[in-house]
Amino acid sequence: MEEHIVKILSIEKVTHDVKKITVEKPEGYGFIPGQATEVAVNKINYKDKKRPFTFTGLNEWKNLEFTIKIYKDHNGITDEIGKLIPGDELIIHDVWGAINYKGHGVFIAAGAGVTPFIAIFRDLKRKNDLKMNKLIFSNKTSDDIILKNEFIEILGENFINLLTREKNNEYRFGRINESFLKEQIIDFNQNFYICGPDKFVQEINSILVKLGARPDSVVFES
Repeated sequence: MEEHIVKILSIEKVTHDVKKITVEKPEGYGFIPGQATEVAVNKINYKDKKRPFTFTGLNEWKNLEFTIKIYKDHNGITDEIGKLIPGDELIIHDVWGAINYKGHGVFIAAGAGVTPFIAIFRDLKRKNDLKMNKLIFSNKTSDDIILKNEFIEILGENFINLLTREKNNEYRFGRINESFLKEQIIDFNQNFYICGPDKFVQEINSILVKLGARPDSVVFES
C-alpha cells in the first residue's frame, strides 16, 4: 500500500467541531474531486489507526486539504487529529472513492457527508460548469453547516438547507423524506449524489428509486 508522511502546514476552524487541515502534497500524488484516502496520525499509538477522509481542495493546488469533523467524545482518530498543531505529521495512503462527478444533478448530504462534494463544486466553479446542480444539505443546527457562505456563493438558490434539531426562520425544519424530495425535485431522470451516514444513504437511495430515479444514476460510496 502506498504510504506518505506529510507535514501539517496549517489548521483553521470551519465550524465549532470541524477543522480545515492543509498538508504537504507528495510529488506525483493526484486525485479526482470526490475521492479520498486513508489517513493516520504519525504517532506511535496511532500509525495503524487509519480512517477515510476526502480531499476537499483541488488536485491543481500546491498542497492537500482535508475538512474533518472532530468527535471529541469518541476518543478516537478525529479526537487526536483535533489536538494536532502545524508541524505535526499525518500518514496518507492510496487514493480511492466512488463519488465521482458524472454530470449535473442533485447532491444530497447529511452533516460531514458533504465533504466529497466540496471539491466537486469547487472544480465545477473553476470550470464555469455549475449548470443546474443543486445541493440539499441536512444538519442538526445552523452552527453545523459546513462552508455555508462558500456554498451560497457557488450555488445561490440551489443551496437548500434543512435543520433537524433547531427551528430557525432562515432554514427549513425537518428531515429529508419522500414528500420533501418530491417538492424539491421536478425531474428524477437525472444524476443524484448521496453522502452521509449509512442509514441516511440507504433511505435516500430507496426514496429516489421509488420516485423514478434510475438505480445507475444514483452515486454513493458502496
